[in-house]
Amino acid sequence: MTRDDALIMDVPAKVDPHPYASHAFDILLVPLSRPDLGEIRIGEDLFAIGRGEAPFAAYPTDATSVLSRRHARIFSEDGAVYVADLGSKNGTHVNGAVVAQQPAALRDGDELSFGAELSYRVKLYPRAPVQQTGLVACLTPMRQDVGLQPIVITGFPFLVSKADDTFARYRDAYPHQVNYLSRRHAHLYLKGGAPWIEDLGSTNGTFVNGARLGDHAVRVEAGDVLAFGGTHFVYRLDIARHEDGDATATRSITASRPHAVSAAVSPPGAPADVPPPIEEDLDKTTFVGAADSFLDIFCVDYAARQEDEVNLEPMPDASHAAQAGAHASPARKPGRTALMCAEIARTLGLRDRAQANRAMKWTVAVVVALGLVGGGLYWRSAPDRSLERLMADHEYARAAEVADEYLARHPSDPKYQAIGTEAMLDAYVPGWIDKLRAKDFVGAETTLAHMRGTSRHNTDARALIDELAWVGSVSRFAAERGGDDARIRLYRDEGDIRRLLAHWEQDAKAHQRALDRIANTVPVFAETYAGTLSALRKLQNDDAVYLGAIERLNASIATELGREQPEALQSMLAEYRDKYPRLAGLDATEADLKQYIALIQALRNRMVGPLAAQMAAVHFSTPPFRAAYDKLAAEKLPAASIAEHYLAATQAWARGEGEAAIGALGKIEAGPWSEELAQDIAHKRQVLDQYAALPRARGTAGYEDQLLALHAMLDPDGDAWYVRAIDGDVNAIREAALRRANLLLNRAATAWRQYRNNGLIGGEQRLEAGVSAKFRAQAKLLADAQADARQGLRIYAQLKADEISQWSKVRDDIQAEVDLQRRSLNDLRMVLDPAVLKAKLALVGEPSPTATVAASPGGRR
Repeated sequence: MTRDDALIMDVPAKVDPHPYASHAFDILLVPLSRPDLGEIRIGEDLFAIGRGEAPFAAYPTDATSVLSRRHARIFSEDGAVYVADLGSKNGTHVNGAVVAQQPAALRDGDELSFGAELSYRVKLYPRAPVQQTGLVACLTPMRQDVGLQPIVITGFPFLVSKADDTFARYRDAYPHQVNYLSRRHAHLYLKGGAPWIEDLGSTNGTFVNGARLGDHAVRVEAGDVLAFGGTHFVYRLDIARHEDGDATATRSITASRPHAVSAAVSPPGAPADVPPPIEEDLDKTTFVGAADSFLDIFCVDYAARQEDEVNLEPMPDASHAAQAGAHASPARKPGRTALMCAEIARTLGLRDRAQANRAMKWTVAVVVALGLVGGGLYWRSAPDRSLERLMADHEYARAAEVADEYLARHPSDPKYQAIGTEAMLDAYVPGWIDKLRAKDFVGAETTLAHMRGTSRHNTDARALIDELAWVGSVSRFAAERGGDDARIRLYRDEGDIRRLLAHWEQDAKAHQRALDRIANTVPVFAETYAGTLSALRKLQNDDAVYLGAIERLNASIATELGREQPEALQSMLAEYRDKYPRLAGLDATEADLKQYIALIQALRNRMVGPLAAQMAAVHFSTPPFRAAYDKLAAEKLPAASIAEHYLAATQAWARGEGEAAIGALGKIEAGPWSEELAQDIAHKRQVLDQYAALPRARGTAGYEDQLLALHAMLDPDGDAWYVRAIDGDVNAIREAALRRANLLLNRAATAWRQYRNNGLIGGEQRLEAGVSAKFRAQAKLLADAQADARQGLRIYAQLKADEISQWSKVRDDIQAEVDLQRRSLNDLRMVLDPAVLKAKLALVGEPSPTATVAASPGGRR
């Protein structure tokens, strides 16, 4: 028994002509995220989801941007409804769960999402099953010289697969042609009672009448020519319909054809010169009676694609297929050599021996000429023999060099390009993979550079080297950041992720075909390839989730810093820390925010000394804060020269060199800051004069009051040297100082109580175009209460008095009201006249010390 006569599968399977007879549904997709798009009603067993499919192609671009061209499929099978993701960029989710390599079942009420912004509610409505007339499709081989069998299909869908016996039976005779097919190459299915065909992302493509299928399924008609993976598996499609009763069939068998099927395959009105495809040999016809499962057809398997062999032969077209059918003949014809010899004899008139003798001399001459021509051809084919010998001896590196030398003279020779590419891959890719696994990325790049040097004239090889360079970049990026699942480093990883994804998304199918080709040539590359695809998927997820979040964060930072309201970012950073645990680098952002808040507060208070100190101390490490500081320095901060001179004067004052500090401040040309500079000089002059007068007043009746007045005037931070200088004298008059402190604190409490009894300063008073008498009176009560409370508690703190705790709350309440009034007035800076705003701020009291002199670690920016 021959292989063609053998029983391929002998287990009978009951074929239900209407497999969904007991359960059938109408599917309704109700939009959730975009109600304006309208509902989608699905009445077919298979429905395509993609941005170029109906009805999505008619939607606005912003609604379909999350969809891939081949995004997903919804299908009904065995009384159930499923959704399958086809390896889309943004993914498919059912009730929040990712649909990955296996289809997921859909139930009534489920939420179905495509990407992050397009979601639907699934509604299932039972309906009566539709009784359809049975359809028989026959695929008749266009080539009769390769032993292909006709295929009679009565069960749909039908999957074209190199793993199925329908095509796998030819593997021994034509191993490469079978390997040009993919495991899930294409499928033939029924839609509206008519046959349709769809390519499933195969490596070498599916062709209808010479045109390669793209992302969409197409309807096929009787007489269409279908080709799978090249010019070998090429068939003409014949279609017939019949009422199919209760039949028993097997998935793929080789047997005698029943008479009923014979009648069914010959459609009415068929041309007389196109006989039924299985009339010639009933024992060599493949019958397919059991349908394949959509669950298997739409099961995504990236690793399986690496087994496909790339077909470098010219792809089929309509004329090629037609000629193959027209010229093929089963009868044996005389050989080409015999025909040529006979024609030569007739031409030369060699009909008898005499004529042959006369032609002998000419024969000798012809033989000599042929010898010379043959020698030339032998010499010209020497590079071919040399290259073949090197490949046979596994001297791949030398073979790549020989091919490149030949291509330098003949740059467009496809044969030498292909052989040179194969030799280059065999010679260097295994070693390059070893370097990647050892994380020797510099060595891997050196190998690629050497490969480019040996393939300078081979454009085919250079394209594959570029693909290897991208694979190496993915591996290096993953290793340097600690693995595929490592945290994303803010302001470091975003550019690398976008660059790696941009290369792939430029032409994903072309890149995949190139990597498939490398894996077919060098099998050890398959593991690296699979790991790269896994890393790519994770990068795509990081792009969708984390890079989008980083963009929103950067936009918010730019907005709030531009409005000079950095305090609004504190809550946002806290939220990001909780919501995005894999986002690293928020600590540096929070440190920059703290510095910026202190800088802005000093700027709002127009205090040149603290502002100059902040300018000298800040150091921003994140790009958005550096950019905001540069803009602020150019537009609003004191010039760098002013800040430097002011800082030098402040340092002299801190050393007790009062006259030197005042002299340095007097030489500064402050411009817009001249008023603030004058106030600071006046304060320092008053402190210096009173401090110089203390020794002369010692022992007099007014000495204690003069000492305490100077102590009250001093700022604990800005005038720290003078505070320390009089500490001993203040402690020496402890009793008098405590009485003074009690007087000040009681006066502060009285003013604070009167301020509250009169009513706090409200929004209508702050919005007044001028400074009213009521505002001025209330602001004076508040400012006096603040000054007395501060001075009294400062004396208590200096003398370490026990009563300090009972007055702290009063001081804090007063300070909180002052800070509230100052913030509220600053919020009105776009409404109030600048002069009026400045006058009101000067009346309501001083800001909190921490708001103006808080310093941040770091050196000069």
